[in-house]
Amino acid sequence: MQASSILKPISEQLQLVDDRLREFSESSELPSLKDLLIHVFDSSGKLARPALTLLTAGFHPNDGEKVITMATAVEMLHVATLVHDDTVDESDTRRGRVTVSSSWGQHTAVLLGDYVFAASATYVCSTGNIRVIKRFSETIMDLSRGQMQETANSRDIKNGMDDYLERIYFKTASLFSTSGESGAILSGASEPIVQSLKTYSEKIGLAFQVVDDVLDITGTPQEIGKPVGSDLLNGVITLPTIYAIEDSGCRKKVRLFLEDPSNTELHSEIVDMIKHSDVGERSYKYADQLVEEAKLSLQALEDNDCKRSLLDLADFIISRNN
Repeated sequence: MQASSILKPISEQLQLVDDRLREFSESSELPSLKDLLIHVFDSSGKLARPALTLLTAGFHPNDGEKVITMATAVEMLHVATLVHDDTVDESDTRRGRVTVSSSWGQHTAVLLGDYVFAASATYVCSTGNIRVIKRFSETIMDLSRGQMQETANSRDIKNGMDDYLERIYFKTASLFSTSGESGAILSGASEPIVQSLKTYSEKIGLAFQVVDDVLDITGTPQEIGKPVGSDLLNGVITLPTIYAIEDSGCRKKVRLFLEDPSNTELHSEIVDMIKHSDVGERSYKYADQLVEEAKLSLQALEDNDCKRSLLDLADFIISRNN
């Protein structure tokens, strides 16, 4: 399954979003800020969240302008969170490129993230929809809460599945949920359709993060753009680790590593143990369950190109390998 075929119904709109993001990144009269913006937006990824906003707007006739504006804001918010997350995590690279915090310094990274956060809010305000503006603001709170929860609970293996799911909702799925919900709202869709698309978006957001957490262990540095096992290096307990520490031997090793994160040899041993267990398969099975729930939420919606793309997108989430 190719991403291009999934995005075909919204390809023109997505190009407009990309154009607006490029215009924003080149808009500053301050040369140093312009360079930073171009750097982070050049490496912003595959526009998954804006695509979700555009696809969920495809169930009610609309002129598309407000939806395109919202899709742009969604990606700007996502980029801002990446800048801040990299700063908190002290990450050197993101998708194989240097992070702002590692190359320009943490102070600059915080200010840049704040600048993009604020700019994204101005785009949302231009939609004139109070419900969407409120939800967008709540999402910024969710994202911050998720990062704080991750930091507070790092290096603690007592927190299990409930904590993990709550954390990845706030850190990842909340923005997916808002992306889908806002597209439906701004299109003028009925409330039952809005709720169906909100549920769908949240479920694939959760699945997306589960797959990311598996790839953190099973991928290569070239594929994932960062060192293998970065989550564990940062003391972050993800689903693969939760499953892995059901084994008492692995649990003991993980506990020892979290007490001494400088032990790179032990880290490599743990990663190797997880790779050669059924943990990856079990994690993908959980993600697949979330995807099936997402697809089920679309059953009542009319059959059109956007619905077919959403169904394919759900499958694509768990088929990707980087």
